[in-house]
Parts: sequence; C-alpha cells; structure tokens
Amino acid sequence: MENYITNIPFKLASRENHPENTIIRVGDVNIGEGLTLIAGPCAVESETALFELAQKVKASGASILRGGAFKPRTSPYDFQGIGKEGIEILVKVKELTGMPVVSEIVDATDIELFRDIDILQIGSRNMQNFSLLKAVGRTDKAVLLKRGYASTYEDFLLAAEYILAEGNSKVILCERGIRSFENYTRNTLDINAIPALHELTHLPVIADPSHSTGRSSLVRPASLAAVAAGADGLIIEVHQEPQNALSDGAQAVTPEQFDEIASTAKNIREIAYEK
Repeated sequence: MENYITNIPFKLASRENHPENTIIRVGDVNIGEGLTLIAGPCAVESETALFELAQKVKASGASILRGGAFKPRTSPYDFQGIGKEGIEILVKVKELTGMPVVSEIVDATDIELFRDIDILQIGSRNMQNFSLLKAVGRTDKAVLLKRGYASTYEDFLLAAEYILAEGNSKVILCERGIRSFENYTRNTLDINAIPALHELTHLPVIADPSHSTGRSSLVRPASLAAVAAGADGLIIEVHQEPQNALSDGAQAVTPEQFDEIASTAKNIREIAYEK
C-alpha cells in the first residue's frame, strides 16, 4: 500500500493509483470494452416467460440477462420476489441460452445460494451495507454496485473500496439515478456521474435508465444520453407485458422497444467512441 497516493480516500478504486481501465470478463463478455447490454425483467416470474424473454433480448444484442429473485421494496406489502425458486430459474435459463446472469443479493447469508449466478448485484438501498460489501468482496464473482440514491461520488467509490479491499477486483459501477426535488420521474439520472466517475476511477461504469426515470417512455432517451456520455453499458428492464409485470412494470420496455434502443445505442457508441 505504500506505493499508493495516500491522500486519496478510495485508493484501490482511484484512477491515479490505477491509470489503465479495468476490463471485467464474465463468461465471454468483456465489461468495460465496448458497450455491454444487460436486459431482462425486474423480477423473475416464471421459467417459460424468462426463457422466452432471454431469447428475444439476446437476439437484440444483450449479452447478459438480468432478473431479480429477491426484491427489497420500500413497502413491505409490495411483491418481494420468488426467492430461491427465482435463482433456480435464472440458472436454468442461463444454461439454456448461454447468457451470464446478474441478480441482486440482499443478505450475506445467501452467498452460497448465488454460487451459479455470474454477477452479484448490490442495490441502491444496500450500497452502504458494509457487511454485505465485505462478504461479496471475499468472493471471486463480479459485483454490480448500484449508486445509492443520496450518495456522492466519493461515497459511491468508498463503497466500491470495501469490495476491492477484500480482494475482489471485479467491481462494476452503476449510475441508477439520485433523489432530487423532482417527482415526475422516479429518480434523476445523473449524466455527469458517467464522465466524472471515468475521471476518478478505472472501474467500468454502466447506467440504469429504468430506475433512474421510472417511466418506460423515458428509457430510450435516457439510455442514449448515457451512451453518449460514455457509459460502458446499460442495464434495462424488459418485459413482454409491462402492464402485467409483478414488479416495476411502469419502467419496463417491451422486447420490440429494447431492440430499437439497443440498435441506436450501439450506433451512438460507435460514432462517439469507436472511430
């Protein structure tokens, strides 16, 4: 540690101490190299529905499948996910499609249950759950860390530091919107965070246009803005019938809408960053 610049609080995450971009390999996907698209339902509902959706988003260019088995919700009366069964469905669909999978872990005691999940997601509410951060830091799995909705960039990077300090270098940062005075949208997408975090850290930075807007009509423009700002990827909620989704249907796009978003986002990435 004596070789690190010591006045930087997030020493392991710092760009100054690690100038080269970190590329995180998950299966055949290199996150931090090009544009990575992660798509799927907010919550796993059934094997049939997830398999059908996975095939569609994969055909549109998604390389990683998302799906929540455990859903921490603001209200205790909202749908909380189907738990262990959801993990089992994700793993089966992973085997059928060849897509790596990401799902949110909310309790350190569940780590063994997630042994076949490729990326452990730490949600906004758990960004400063330090015992959970330490626990995933002791695994060899990639971790998708979502920014807390009231956290600064330093707060966010220090949360990542907890994971890195335990020996796990595979941290993916996700800007998913912050709380502001505006109530038309679910949160406020902090576009500044994407280039700012790239200046501050070597870790890949992706964006969540679904949670940051809370409205399916805004997912496309938010996605394209994030890509133009330099996001290394997008994580988008997709559902065959958003109006019937068990969780967060208002912010889900249809497979057809995702297909168009994916195509346009790739074009923007190529024009802006890959010439």
